[in-house]
Amino acid sequence: MSITPQKNLKEELVELDKKHFIHPTSNMKQLQENGPTFIFTEGDGIYLKDVEGRKLMDSLSSLWNVNIGHGRKELAEVAKEQMEKLAFTSTFNNWSHEPVIRLAAEIAKWTPGDLNATFFTSGGSESNDTAFKTVRHYWKIKGQPEKKKIISRKLSYHGVAMGATSATGIEQFHTFTTSIAPDFHYVDSSVVSLKELIEKEGADTIAAYISEPVQGSGGVNLPPEGYFQEVRKICDENNILFIADEVICGFGRLGTNFGIERFGVIPDIITMAKGITSGYAPLGGMILSERLHNDIIENTEGNFWHGYTYSGHPTAAAVALKNLEIIKHEKLLDNVNVVGKQMLEGFEWIKEQNDNVDNVRGIGLLGAISLEKASKSAEPIGPKVVAKALEKGLICRSVIYDGQDTLAFAPPLIITKNQMDDMITIVNESIKAVK
Repeated sequence: MSITPQKNLKEELVELDKKHFIHPTSNMKQLQENGPTFIFTEGDGIYLKDVEGRKLMDSLSSLWNVNIGHGRKELAEVAKEQMEKLAFTSTFNNWSHEPVIRLAAEIAKWTPGDLNATFFTSGGSESNDTAFKTVRHYWKIKGQPEKKKIISRKLSYHGVAMGATSATGIEQFHTFTTSIAPDFHYVDSSVVSLKELIEKEGADTIAAYISEPVQGSGGVNLPPEGYFQEVRKICDENNILFIADEVICGFGRLGTNFGIERFGVIPDIITMAKGITSGYAPLGGMILSERLHNDIIENTEGNFWHGYTYSGHPTAAAVALKNLEIIKHEKLLDNVNVVGKQMLEGFEWIKEQNDNVDNVRGIGLLGAISLEKASKSAEPIGPKVVAKALEKGLICRSVIYDGQDTLAFAPPLIITKNQMDDMITIVNESIKAVK
């Protein structure tokens, strides 16, 4: 029997991958033993295809980011046009270009309140590191350099750059390295915990509080009722800046422009990435309120000494503009609210069908199913459900940090009612199969 070219290709890629490619947040030993889990070749809508020709439903938008779905030729065309015209130029030293100017102005139309000035980065980790440096700079130029501590929530995820890792409230990301950055503190998801920490550390030493509107990688955890209204009040009373990490929740994921709008508060700073380009180009940013922006302009002497080579990349900015146009033109936020309701109802139906489903939750197209282990010492069920779902053509994700056993979902915003029915059916069958 002859070996097909397809098989030859896969074997070649597997060996090259194992030898030369270090994967992010992956098990290195498993890679050497088994090779990469997938080698994807193309995407179309909510589906991905791998090198073996398997068609798989992508129920997590790859990494919570492919909001408008895979294979959108409009974005490829825009990128090609921009690359042919002006692929790259720096924005250091007050240089600029039209795509980044237009994008910054467009973002100001999406944001709540007076958040209308954006510093661009290459992704979410850089966006959060930028915010931490900026708030510390802000308090320094306001004559309060001792205000430098950052408060975040346990099970929060804010990225893996040094500051972002330090703000992330998931233990594994801290123990990976030998020393996290100083002046980062963590609270549980209660107002009491936040008040106690402020009292203990002193409000005059705290620069900012940061939170995802809904925790993503930590398990799709919704905030307690009224939590953010209380947090906003506490921050105001203690002269602490409020940063909303919208890397996952921004640009329609929760059925609003930004996720924090679902909870009725306006932060001082928004950090964002992922959905701004739907993953078609690396781009993130920090958005400042008009008050902060003006204060920094007025009080900063000389340069704003922070910047990345790709801050305001022309091609990424052009792609982002087209992506935001598609989200608006195709009324994807309306779809999120309709199909998101269907997803939550489907999860509740799954809970009725399976006595080992402990809890379901969701808001917009961000949801989770928590599974109940037979005992505390038992192996998590989630990874087995993920493996079974894969056999049935569905990619999903399990979260097992901190003793959790959770399935997480964030399908592309373009998902249809029929496709959502398919997703719910496969998840239910997969849970039953491993019961």
